[in-house]
Amino acid sequence: MTAELSPPRGRRPRNRKAQLAEAAAELFGKRGYHAVGVNDIAAAAGITGPALYRHFPNKQALLGHVLLTGVDVLIDRLDTAIAAAHGDPERCVGPLLHAAAEVSIEQRELTALWRWQGRHLHAGDQQEIRRRMGGSLARYVTGLRGLRPELDRADTELLTFAVMSVYGSVGDHHVNYAREPFERLLARLAEAVVRSDVVPAAEEPAAAAWRSRAQPAASRREELLSAATRLFRERGYHAVSMEDIGAVTGIAGPSIYKHFAAKSDILLASCRRMADRLHLGLEHALAEATDPVDALHRLTRSYADTVQRSDDLISVYTSELVNLPERDAKELRRLQRSYVAEWVRLLRETAPGSTEAEARVAVHAALTVINDLPRSRRFAARPTLTAETAEIAMAILREAARPS
Repeated sequence: MTAELSPPRGRRPRNRKAQLAEAAAELFGKRGYHAVGVNDIAAAAGITGPALYRHFPNKQALLGHVLLTGVDVLIDRLDTAIAAAHGDPERCVGPLLHAAAEVSIEQRELTALWRWQGRHLHAGDQQEIRRRMGGSLARYVTGLRGLRPELDRADTELLTFAVMSVYGSVGDHHVNYAREPFERLLARLAEAVVRSDVVPAAEEPAAAAWRSRAQPAASRREELLSAATRLFRERGYHAVSMEDIGAVTGIAGPSIYKHFAAKSDILLASCRRMADRLHLGLEHALAEATDPVDALHRLTRSYADTVQRSDDLISVYTSELVNLPERDAKELRRLQRSYVAEWVRLLRETAPGSTEAEARVAVHAALTVINDLPRSRRFAARPTLTAETAEIAMAILREAARPS
């Protein structure tokens, strides 16, 4: 066997920038952005820390390069699929959805990186990613309107973003599934969203006046918990100090210690509250349902309603466990897994021939749609969003239950 030739001494390999980007993506994905240092990335690529600065000015710029490169690959592949359809929406939809499934699975680590570490990007890189994706999404919205002319633009945008969430869901789990069937299933779930008849939805009935009650003034501890959770969601746990939390609640940072022993205790209280809400909804759905299909419907609506009322909590619960003490993080991960396992069990009860992997992929796709859409400002004000996200999620689950 011929030994691989090393570059001459003193000469940098031509792909060093790509090597650094690959090493950074892997480390950011495993440890989180704040837990990775420049020297860690350099060591993984086989160079010294100072040598990294010949290619990138800082760690933040490296993250931007990784994600912008991934976005360009996605856009190029999807635009190629659109061009091949020669303007025929019906002819385009299958190849386009399958191409998106291929890229999202190929770049699964980058998908996760964008979903969970993207907020650490430089503002300019965030804007550039949104600009590139926005132009591409506009073309997809136009194509979907050609396929579904009965929908107005707002409804078409809702379905388009729901489809993107189906693909984004692959970054939220580690289901071990063979590549080709994974791609086919993901494309099927996305097409179920595209063709769903859940919008335009009927207006939800107004809440009965007698159900409302006077709310007691929040305690100082509740104010702190609410403010901290919002800051953790907006900035990330590491970027928030006790002084920041005190500032938005009108007290000095040290005074917070009367209510919480440490910042990690605030994070733990936030995550436990979300876990309790989800499991209470699960218990009610199971207790009131008449069969597995009814239970799945009730659970989906319960989850959509809980997320709508707990947007800061769910965001922190799904992204910040890594910052908890290991014992607490392990317990909360167990609760997360057990909650998802109940969804998977119910879905498989409705489709006895489905595999564990198929059901888990579909469940995560449904949950991600419900998680994502309320976080977008363009959809947050829709009066029927809770019902719509629940029905889109059910369209995904029904498709997964249908024999392929």
